[in-house]
Amino acid sequence: MKFYLLVIILSAFLDILANLLLKKSDGFKYKFWGIAAIFSAILAFFLLSFALKYVPLSIAYSTWGAIGIIGTCAGGWILYKEKLNKIGICGVFLTIAAVILLNI
Repeated sequence: MKFYLLVIILSAFLDILANLLLKKSDGFKYKFWGIAAIFSAILAFFLLSFALKYVPLSIAYSTWGAIGIIGTCAGGWILYKEKLNKIGICGVFLTIAAVILLNI
């Protein structure tokens, strides 16, 4: 199962990449970045579907989604100077807590 958890993590990082590339495409004004975002998202879902053969959906999707949410927030903050308010920061910590509880 540890191998499939790594697959889920890789898939989540591809999802983060897709989200950040989509932002960089500026509404597909820059088609290269938009197309790169689409390919990253397709590959992310392909890897997630592979992992779902061996990992329960509740564990796989919650882990994948949480990594995606946290990574996208961090990427937006680092690359695009986007900020989270206090409620958003609380939400990130609650997301982390939820995934930890689901994986226990």
